[in-house]
Amino acid sequence: MCALVIRDDISPEELRRRARQESDGRVAARLFAIANALDGMDRATAARLAGMDRQTLRDWVHRYNEEGIAGLSNRPLPGRSPKLTEGQMAALKAVVLAGPDPAVDGVVRWRIVDLCRWVDERWGVSYSETGMLRLLWSLDLSHRKTRPRHPQTDEKAQHAFKKILWATDGRAPVGFGVQHPTQETANGDLV
Repeated sequence: MCALVIRDDISPEELRRRARQESDGRVAARLFAIANALDGMDRATAARLAGMDRQTLRDWVHRYNEEGIAGLSNRPLPGRSPKLTEGQMAALKAVVLAGPDPAVDGVVRWRIVDLCRWVDERWGVSYSETGMLRLLWSLDLSHRKTRPRHPQTDEKAQHAFKKILWATDGRAPVGFGVQHPTQETANGDLV
């Protein structure tokens, strides 16, 4: 049986150059294997050097002949379609980033159960807590809690308190990244 003919519209040198620029290592290995085969290396050796079987290289040659370099990428795997549309996911991300309104939403911070309830009330789509976590991760959101703040926090009073501490103590409050200078007392002890 004769070997499968590989299209030669792209030179082996160009295939190697593109393989070096490729971010996906599997696609790069496929490009190197095809370039080696185009240079005259036997298919079994070219496949082995690329970390695949000869038959696997043959399958990739079929895809390369039909679709070119773009055919060497893995195709998206089939799976269940998301429950929310792209627009709904964008709206959910905006709501999470904006934070809840205590008067409207009845909570001061979003928890996973609150988001599940909100999505169910808004769009009629129910999520488990694990499903909501996965959805948030897919939206590049993490499940980290910020430091809690009381709704009636007075920023000016806190800032004035920090200034008073600094003025009366003569040293920066702990945690401000300033090392406290050591002082010697009259008897030579360090304070």
